[in-house]
Amino acid sequence: MTRSQTPAAASAKDFGAARTLVFDHAFLPCGWARDVRVTVQDGVISDVAPDAAGTGGERVKGIAIPGLPNLHCHTFQRGMAGLAERRGPSDDSFWTWRDVMYRFLGRLTPDDVEAIAAYAYAEMLERGFTSVGEFHYIHHGADGTPYADLAEMASRIVAAASGTGIGLTLLPAFYAYGGFGAAPAVPGQRRFLNDPDRFLKLVEATRAAAARLPSTVIGIAPHSLRAVTPETLAEVVKATPRGPIHIHIAEQVKEVEDCLAWSGARPVAWLYDHMPVDARWCLIHATHMTGDETRRMAASGGGGRAVPDHRGVARRRHLQRP
Repeated sequence: MTRSQTPAAASAKDFGAARTLVFDHAFLPCGWARDVRVTVQDGVISDVAPDAAGTGGERVKGIAIPGLPNLHCHTFQRGMAGLAERRGPSDDSFWTWRDVMYRFLGRLTPDDVEAIAAYAYAEMLERGFTSVGEFHYIHHGADGTPYADLAEMASRIVAAASGTGIGLTLLPAFYAYGGFGAAPAVPGQRRFLNDPDRFLKLVEATRAAAARLPSTVIGIAPHSLRAVTPETLAEVVKATPRGPIHIHIAEQVKEVEDCLAWSGARPVAWLYDHMPVDARWCLIHATHMTGDETRRMAASGGGGRAVPDHRGVARRRHLQRP
């Protein structure tokens, strides 16, 4: 929980201690409540009770609200803050921004990835974010060669979450191609690439790596329609019957135009026409949609969750995750 003043109970040294706090005011499922007692055991809230004045516990002045989830995060990009915020000399766009990102990530070691993730997660916790959905796509070495442990990089994300205490939904990204129609990948993407077979092995290795942090949720993240084919997308989705599914879907106008040229349909419409989009799915950057696509998303029973464009430093979104 977060409040207007940082509580001593949130300090790292007290993470494993049993604490009882009584907040003046707190926002609960039933609305605002007074004198709310919060019991914390081993870093986890075990009980919340309103109207608990006089029941004992450390009094906390101010208000408390539930911790915020960061629905969509690429923590390694926290390390490149300041490198791409200035406009280039000409023809500057999202696509040239990617070139800066590729050059940066080409230098990252597993130790770097863990350190940057831990730093970003600590920042999130300081600002009231208590869980994160990590859309994780740096899988291999700088030259594209897989590590001996396929989940080496995923293990570093788990270690960062474990060390900081943030809740983690880990979403290994499936990235196989460089553009619509199975276009070849560019050199800057080589650390991301897997075929379906190796990707599914990576997901299982990630589950094993996350076993030391039992609260971790494992899902999958087909990176985008431009990074997969219909066949490979269907294969990995069918082979992963549990856990959330996140996908970048319509972030840029060029992406929509390229999808139309490839398939005759816009990305969101294509996805709803060809995939079983349900409550497991989270549509990231559903930014460029038509009215019909918006209605289809709404009619899907809440299955698609849209996160708008997010060129923020640490990818922070005030939205609920699946």
